[in-house]
Amino acid sequence: MCEDASVSERWQKGLEAYASQFGIEPGQVWEHMSGVVGERMATEAIESAAGAWVDDCLDLRVRSLIVLTALIVQGGVEARMRGHVRWAVDHGATREELEAMCALIAVYAGYPKASVGVEVVRDELDRLEAGGSV
Repeated sequence: MCEDASVSERWQKGLEAYASQFGIEPGQVWEHMSGVVGERMATEAIESAAGAWVDDCLDLRVRSLIVLTALIVQGGVEARMRGHVRWAVDHGATREELEAMCALIAVYAGYPKASVGVEVVRDELDRLEAGGSV
């Protein structure tokens, strides 16, 4: 981690964005992320999250739906999708919206990827509902 980056406003905003997603304190984000993906990737992710998640152009609900769409279309990132489903719910997305999003993705990106995506979305929503989080 670069010393000057750790004290920058952008760095702090990135830490806050990831802290919200992971349900941890901002001070815990660096240790968590660098342990999972290494220092270089963690630095890039934290700094880029600041720009992607904190401006006023799109609200957090819309951003969450867009990110989930991108993850579904990429495919193979189901583990990352789970956290973003939880975050989308935290940002106000409903089950109906998330399932409708997956149906729309099927038309434009293909049914195989969309069907995997909707399975992850439904599974995570069921898990959240069983735990009383939705």
